[in-house]
Amino acid sequence: MNAQEIANRLTELLGTGRFEDAQKELFHKDITSVEPEPSNIPVVNGLDNILEKGQQFRNSVEAWHGIELSNPIVSGNNIALGLKVELTFKGQEKSKMDEIILYKVEDGKIIHEQFFY
Repeated sequence: MNAQEIANRLTELLGTGRFEDAQKELFHKDITSVEPEPSNIPVVNGLDNILEKGQQFRNSVEAWHGIELSNPIVSGNNIALGLKVELTFKGQEKSKMDEIILYKVEDGKIIHEQFFY
């Protein structure tokens, strides 16, 4: 898959809340995931570790209220995607997350993701 095809599929999967499916299908086994420094979440390397990180996040959520995605922007092997999620974390009030995610594609898979929020 090229970057545009990956962007289209990624948008399709994320837009329906299928985050783990997107990771398993589109991520390279050697992917790196980077969160912003203020989050204190360490850099995660490798698909298995990213799947575990995703499961821990999903386990912290009590309820999902909505997901909104921007149209992806593709430039060469890079994808930018806006993501807004409304959810309730366990034991907390309803909240909104608003972020931009940058992806780098290599050999038909996403090899790098970086979050900005």
